Amino acid sequence: MAARIVAFVLLVAASPPWGARANTPQAATPERSRVIAAAREVIQKARYCTMVTMGGDGHPQARMVDPFPPEEELTVWIATNPLTRKVREVGKDRRVTLLYFDPAARAYVTLLGRADLVRDRGEKAKRWKEEWTGFYKDDNRGDDYLLIRVRPLRLEVVSEAHGLTSDPKTWQPVIVEWRAVP
Repeated sequence: MAARIVAFVLLVAASPPWGARANTPQAATPERSRVIAAAREVIQKARYCTMVTMGGDGHPQARMVDPFPPEEELTVWIATNPLTRKVREVGKDRRVTLLYFDPAARAYVTLLGRADLVRDRGEKAKRWKEEWTGFYKDDNRGDDYLLIRVRPLRLEVVSEAHGLTSDPKTWQPVIVEWRAVP
């Protein structure tokens, strides 16, 4: 899995983004709802994503996570053990990035947002998956399980299948912005 991630990063770094065609003018800015709908489809097909937090040493820290499907306005929930590095890092710096990649469609979604640590038993019970029983010792969704809620600030999408391509000159993806999250 790590080799695949490294290969993807090298591919992205070494080549223009998909849809960045040198002689093709960029289309008008697509409607927000269309971009969000396309992002949902790419996210659904990708299933897993890379979550990036800011490490204590100032370096970004990346790991694969299995998030819940996004809610309205693309709020994403992630379950985890409260002793993980990502929990410590979110506790110090709420800025996170989620990267979803669908290799079959050569499409990606990057969601930049603010994360909150959620320990509320009601929220945890609502978002429990029975297949997690072996990972968490506390069957009543207690202290060994918490949620990370990521509320978006910016969404970036490249998906030729949805007609969402990068700017041919700057390679900037299609972007949707949200108001700042408190």
